[in-house]
Amino acid sequence: MTAVATVIGDLVGSRAKPDRAQVHAAFTEAIEEINHTWQPVTPLRITVGDEYQGAFETVGAAIQAAFRLRIALDRVVGVRHGISWGETRVLREDPRVEDGPAWWAARAAIEAAEEAESKAASRSVRTWYQPVEEAGGPGPAAVNAALIARDELFARLDHASVSVLSGMLSAMSQKAIAAELDITPSAVSQRVRRDGIATIVRADELLGEVA
Repeated sequence: MTAVATVIGDLVGSRAKPDRAQVHAAFTEAIEEINHTWQPVTPLRITVGDEYQGAFETVGAAIQAAFRLRIALDRVVGVRHGISWGETRVLREDPRVEDGPAWWAARAAIEAAEEAESKAASRSVRTWYQPVEEAGGPGPAAVNAALIARDELFARLDHASVSVLSGMLSAMSQKAIAAELDITPSAVSQRVRRDGIATIVRADELLGEVA
């Protein structure tokens, strides 16, 4: 068995969407883009219904890739993720079937995120990290503290600010972001300061360093 960062995700409220075909098309395109850009150990793939899973070399890469998938789908549907660190094993190659404690822990993590979201004080929580206890991965307390804070800030963004955030995470200048969104650089700068976008970007950078 091999230790990796496993990710299980699902779409939030997708069944209530009037155009399910549009949701699925955007979902598939976003997953393909993540796989192309991030080259996960086990590519993200849709499993059953609106659920998907994949595995990455580090917890930081899993967190960053999952966040970008959430951003990509922001205008279409919500996303929830459970992330773990531990061992997996391949039971079958074609079609690929995996098992192991890291997948079970990722399942528990997404259930924890869903449970937290149901509580009045924690409705912005969409990401949870739960490593396999004996796997020796990054400790969950600090990682989840950062994820809770990041998710709270992200939940407060409108679609325009999410577009600004996406541009900054892609290393675009504020001037280039302004041109793409057809707004002034000053308007971009105001959103960055007012909405805590720079804080989200910095949190993403530091979370990406988690081994």
